[in-house]
Amino acid sequence: MLVGLVFVTAAIFAFPNLFDEDQGFLPEYRINLGLDLQGGSYLLLSVDMDAVIEERLENTAEAIRTEMRQSRIGITGLEATTEAVMFNLRKADDTEAANQILATLVGNDIEIDRTENRFILIQLPGVDDPEAIKRLLGRTARLGFQLVDTSRSALEAQSSGRIPPGSEILPASDGSGELYLLRKRVLISGDMLDDARPGFGQNNDPVVNFTLNSTGGARFGKVTGQNIGRPFAIVLDDKVISAPVIRGQIFSNGQISGNFSIEETDELSLLLRAGALPAPLNVLEERSVGPGLGSDSIAAGKIAAVIGMIGVVIFVVASYGVYGVIATIALAFNMVMIIASLSLLQATLTLPGIAGIVLTMGMAVDANVLIFERIREELKKGRTTVKSVTAGFSQATTTIVDANLTTLFAVLFLYLLGSGPIKGFSVTLGLGVITSMFTAILVTRMMVSLWINFSRPKQLVL
Repeated sequence: MLVGLVFVTAAIFAFPNLFDEDQGFLPEYRINLGLDLQGGSYLLLSVDMDAVIEERLENTAEAIRTEMRQSRIGITGLEATTEAVMFNLRKADDTEAANQILATLVGNDIEIDRTENRFILIQLPGVDDPEAIKRLLGRTARLGFQLVDTSRSALEAQSSGRIPPGSEILPASDGSGELYLLRKRVLISGDMLDDARPGFGQNNDPVVNFTLNSTGGARFGKVTGQNIGRPFAIVLDDKVISAPVIRGQIFSNGQISGNFSIEETDELSLLLRAGALPAPLNVLEERSVGPGLGSDSIAAGKIAAVIGMIGVVIFVVASYGVYGVIATIALAFNMVMIIASLSLLQATLTLPGIAGIVLTMGMAVDANVLIFERIREELKKGRTTVKSVTAGFSQATTTIVDANLTTLFAVLFLYLLGSGPIKGFSVTLGLGVITSMFTAILVTRMMVSLWINFSRPKQLVL
């Protein structure tokens, strides 16, 4: 009953791989083909962390300027360098109060990892338009809320060349050429975003509805409560989406509206949900793999698997007769279980993975060979058929388990320490080792026992 249940379950999960499209009566799980099998795009990106550090320190400088002014603490020479924020106090008596403000703003210090691992490798099987991917990745979705500087207009500040300290000029996102004079300090940033979903506004225009986390909601409520009647700009990737006037206090929920299409709100929501990426990405390497190469690889893998299976079947049938046929059936069962396991995991199959499956076929038969040789030794000692089979399986099981556990330990270290192709090989090989133990110890023994009980041979010939 256990073997039958496992076989039916494995067949159900393996069967969808025979179809290109989902079938209503079958699970939607199937094996994905890797970049080397179905073609696609390969991108190697680097993260510009220097831009993150510069932006973080500039925001800190603007926060210090604002808080010191509100606390009536005089400072001079406020400057954000690439490594620190520096300023001087006008009065030494303000040192304690200034330290309390700094502790509230940034804590004791600001720590930013400058790790060397700034590279991102992206493999996109089946995607043949790397330009579209680069456009999507190029949008870092840096969302921020900044107060509008109402001391003068953006055109006046630009034409005179006298931008107020702590302010900046940013363009509108709709390409209209409109400019906004904003305070540099980002009061609410994208990392405080909890969720973002596309929707429709009051006039049925596409919008993005967002929800802030508890920290962002508390700060949003404080900022909007203190600035009722003042325009508040929503900035995405250094472009102003809109600058509505704050009509009342707002906490966790808000809405981003503009001249968006439905597709743009879907894409923007996806970017914001995935997390605001504060750093620009630079494309270091780009490759496209055509589907023709993948088709050749699949064909070669199929040929290798078929030839390997035929060779194994011929060997075991010629060597062990009817028991070789039983081993062949167990091998087929083993292959179905491997495919079902990969489908259930929704694994991505690559060429090294195919190599692991082909290797598994030999290992699965190796366990059956070991069992049959043990039975043959017991028969030579003059034992009866039933006792020979029982002793053969009992003695071989310990050896099979020990050998396969050794292989599993090697597979585990390959998976933990190896890169992508090595991990693909280790996954298929590891699954194959587990399924081969199941088929050798349970499936083969069940079929041998059933054959002996039904045929009742007078003499077991091996």
